[in-house]
Amino acid sequence: MNELLLIILAYLIGSIPTSVWVSQHFFNIDIRDYGSGNAGATNTYRVLGPKWGTIVMLTDMLKGIIAVKLALLLPEYADSEVNLQNLQTGLGLAAVIGHIFPIWADFRGGKGVATLFGLVLGISPWTALSCVGIFTLVLYLTRFVSLSSILASVAFPVFILVIFNVDNPAYRVFAIAVALMVLLTHQKNIGRLLRGDESKVPILKNRDRRRQRRRDARSGHL
Repeated sequence: MNELLLIILAYLIGSIPTSVWVSQHFFNIDIRDYGSGNAGATNTYRVLGPKWGTIVMLTDMLKGIIAVKLALLLPEYADSEVNLQNLQTGLGLAAVIGHIFPIWADFRGGKGVATLFGLVLGISPWTALSCVGIFTLVLYLTRFVSLSSILASVAFPVFILVIFNVDNPAYRVFAIAVALMVLLTHQKNIGRLLRGDESKVPILKNRDRRRQRRRDARSGHL
């Protein structure tokens, strides 16, 4: 019964529609009516800019972390690392489901990547930081948040199964499921990436301008 109550609480925490409330309160719009129509950090970056995109992303990550830490309210799980990790995973997943299908926003939420990352950060911080490295590198090179999320998520089971070799069968299955879920929820993004229609986030523009000026300068000398 205690576990069920915590799962419900984790879902309600995950249901907090950060981007929707931010867009409605500060801009008098619904973020889901603009851009990709998604209530997540990536679309917030595109529509409202890097500042608000970052705020939404960090808040959505925090939802996953808080959900995982709810497991500490049941001290009987502290005696078994595997049982504790499994409970934390269940609570984190409840928050992710809440983010994707938020009760506070007509069950129209985001794709859950930031909240999912918060889940992993709360359970496996070194694995999460490794995935951040993949995400950051791809984002720096491409400015595609979707591609960065996809590759970081695919790297997650590689870290769990191969590099860190986590000895928990349920968590290993979870890692594989995460990669598959992100691929499934990003099908439209994958299609746009293949067609060359995917939007880039408005960061690193100065870098791109410098590169363009260098290319223009070289072309002028030829």
